[in-house]
Amino acid sequence: MIGVIGAALDLGSGRRGVDMGPSAIRYALLGERIEGLGRRVHDHGNVSTGLVEALDEGDPSARYWSAIKRTCEDLADHVAETVAEGEFPLVLGGDHSIAIGTLGGLARAHGAAGGVIWMDAHSDINTPTTSPSGNVHGMPLAVALGLAGDPRFDSSAWPLPMVAEQHTVLVGVRSVDEGERERLRSIGARVYTMEDIDRFGMRHVMEEAIRIVSGAPFVHLSFDMDVLDPDQAPGVGTPVRGGITYREGHLAMEMLSTSGVVRSMEVVEVNPVLDERNATANLAVELTCSALGARIL
Repeated sequence: MIGVIGAALDLGSGRRGVDMGPSAIRYALLGERIEGLGRRVHDHGNVSTGLVEALDEGDPSARYWSAIKRTCEDLADHVAETVAEGEFPLVLGGDHSIAIGTLGGLARAHGAAGGVIWMDAHSDINTPTTSPSGNVHGMPLAVALGLAGDPRFDSSAWPLPMVAEQHTVLVGVRSVDEGERERLRSIGARVYTMEDIDRFGMRHVMEEAIRIVSGAPFVHLSFDMDVLDPDQAPGVGTPVRGGITYREGHLAMEMLSTSGVVRSMEVVEVNPVLDERNATANLAVELTCSALGARIL
């Protein structure tokens, strides 16, 4: 059973519109496509979120964190319940700050120090002291690894760290802030940049990623649609040129599906305001189905 949970949140980003991502992905026939694979779908609807117009930004070093935290705590509860019901959690974003709630719920259900494959143009490992913008969608991996160094990110809804450095792999990275660069050089997470993919190929990168995460208490796939080149996925929150191709994306998903290591997934940063005929949401559905077992033959 695939348990679909929407998190229609755009408070963590500097650009509006990704809150409509879950609706766009559902409109692209997510449920029907998954059921076509012979999998059952239980759509839990969306978790509660706040409207930016009605909220105080708060501390500019972590903008809207109080409201984001409430949504992430609600999401963590839903994810943990979905796991307890024996379902495969599939979370639809929303900006990438929702990963705090997704990983928090998984760590609560399975035990801390899990594994994550983080496919993203950005490393998302900023903290309030290093972030140039204060946008929380650039901080979720730092929070999940317990590196934020800020008590505001503590919660009874999740243990810290949620994932272990030695079981953390970033894939497709090509836009990194200076503070993030220094942190990535000092920790045990493995980073495969676009240069690595160009040099060694997606097959090699994913073989290594699967090896690194294997053996963790849980393995989660966090897929930011901006990991793809904007020519392939124009409707994303923070596009960066030079991303992975359509076929590289499918190959990565197919390899993860074959490996059987991934037990949960989220797809984030679809922005219908910037999209072209819902192309990015349609691609999100295609890639999700590949991760769940769809094949050409």
